[in-house]
Amino acid sequence: MAEGFGIQPRVWAVGALCRAAADALDARFNPVAVQGEVSGFSRATSGHCYFSLKDGQGQMRCAMFRRAASLVDFDVRNGDLVELRGRLTVYEARGDLQLVVESLRRAGQGTLFEQFVQRKAKLEAEGLFDPSRKRPLPMFPARIGLVTSLGAAALHDVVTALRRRAPHVEVVVAPASVQGGQAPGELVAALSALQEIEPRPDAILLVRGGGSLEDLWAFNDEQLARAIVASQVPVVVGVGHETDFTIADFCADLRAPTPTAAAELVAPSRDGWLQGLDALEDDLRDALQGRLDRLSQRLDQAASRLGRPSGLAARQQAVLAQWDQRLHRATTAWLHQAQRRLDAAEGRWPAAGRTSLRNRSDRLERAALRLQMLDPAVVLQRGYAWLADAKGRTVTRVAQLRPGESVNATLADGTANLQVITLQQGTSSDAGSGNPS
Repeated sequence: MAEGFGIQPRVWAVGALCRAAADALDARFNPVAVQGEVSGFSRATSGHCYFSLKDGQGQMRCAMFRRAASLVDFDVRNGDLVELRGRLTVYEARGDLQLVVESLRRAGQGTLFEQFVQRKAKLEAEGLFDPSRKRPLPMFPARIGLVTSLGAAALHDVVTALRRRAPHVEVVVAPASVQGGQAPGELVAALSALQEIEPRPDAILLVRGGGSLEDLWAFNDEQLARAIVASQVPVVVGVGHETDFTIADFCADLRAPTPTAAAELVAPSRDGWLQGLDALEDDLRDALQGRLDRLSQRLDQAASRLGRPSGLAARQQAVLAQWDQRLHRATTAWLHQAQRRLDAAEGRWPAAGRTSLRNRSDRLERAALRLQMLDPAVVLQRGYAWLADAKGRTVTRVAQLRPGESVNATLADGTANLQVITLQQGTSSDAGSGNPS
């Protein structure tokens, strides 16, 4: 034994001493719960997080591995007051005391979160969150109510978004505290006040910026939840960040992830609607022009088939002339056949019968002569003309005509288009004499 040392202590290897210390800490303290302020927070590319937990008397290195970090439901920032659970150990590579974090939450969240869960379950059981009772937002709001603090950044964000997207919409602000013990009552009063003004807003925005559970606690108030449900106009709630949820969010007719998003949801962009109207106008104009083009084409086709009215009348007159010729030929042929039958029968009849037959034959010849004299073609050959107006109607009187009017004249050998220059009304004596006027 060396002089001056007394009883020799056990000689440890460094690594063994670190492991022994870690075992002692584990047996004496673990698992451990600690509260403190986050400092020097960093997240490695592996997903592991490293920081220090400190208070006024000391600090401790902490390591939170990727699995535990993935379970944290908020963004950890330097200065956050947190509660964590984990195991004390010794980091052998440096011999440092280290707390390996297994779970982490905001300080005080335990009690508040339990209240939140219980209140949410109660109101949900009463049907306050039922989607079937929630109302749709107006498509074109003219007036929007806004409930928030006059000193909140959310007020500026919402007003800026509304001016940009829908400058024609009127905004009515009902100020209220958004944090603290007095906030729930002021928020309820502001909602009520907006529903009493005339004209009533088409929708109400209830907004504030992000914060801790304690900061947002006013929006978990039961009376505020019931006021939102009882509102006579749709309520849009935009509280905190996208990951923040409050009971007001569940009661609202629509939940927005941020105050700016709430403004965008309640007031669709005017420019977007105007562009849509321009597109509809173009479609309507194209459809109308296409229909006009098709109708114009049909009109052109009909006009080409119809032609000039005088031409149609001429074609009808030509058809009538053909029927007149056919009637004349048929009548003449019938008379000839009848004459031949009479001649044949005359030789077989007695003299008296022949005399009677001859008399009848004479009458038949005279009738045939009169019939031929009534033939329009024979009349036309005597220098007369058959007149018809532009619509094909027969003209028999001067009163049917007007100066400058076109008429169609059918002569013995064809037709001619004429124009009336002057008119002279015939006298009764003229009409009696048979002279044309």
